[in-house]
Amino acid sequence: MTDYGVTGASIGVEVRLALPIQQVWDGIFAIDRYGEWSPECIYGAWLEQDARFEARNRFANGFETYVICKVTVLEEPKRFGWDVYGDEEHPLAHWEYELEDRGAETLVRQSFTHGPGMSGLRMGVAEHPDRAAEIIQGRLDELAGNMRKTLAAMESALR
Repeated sequence: MTDYGVTGASIGVEVRLALPIQQVWDGIFAIDRYGEWSPECIYGAWLEQDARFEARNRFANGFETYVICKVTVLEEPKRFGWDVYGDEEHPLAHWEYELEDRGAETLVRQSFTHGPGMSGLRMGVAEHPDRAAEIIQGRLDELAGNMRKTLAAMESALR
């Protein structure tokens, strides 16, 4: 299957939260609370503490997915990242947080990079290859907006 630029497509946001770094770390590590904050992730639960967790996502069109996430970066309280897997051995995506201590505030850098696995984005691009760049950028923009909404909701809940 032709890739059309899906693999490696990435987006990131940088947001200052009015919370100390340990409080932000506790929030991003609280996988079971993502459903409260995220526009897409409706459920998360640890399968093995510090190793794997499951998540359920619901998209704007009503489509739902179930994924397993494997922690790939764990440097408390500065970096936390994971790869997302569907039914195949190749990750669909990689998510990562980097935290920078600013005293009473924390600078959060959150990023997403699309993997080589078979995802909804990949299938959508394959169906409309003439619009590949537009479809990819639209999804990346949507993810960036969701990251900002999730971080804002997390900040509000943890105050």
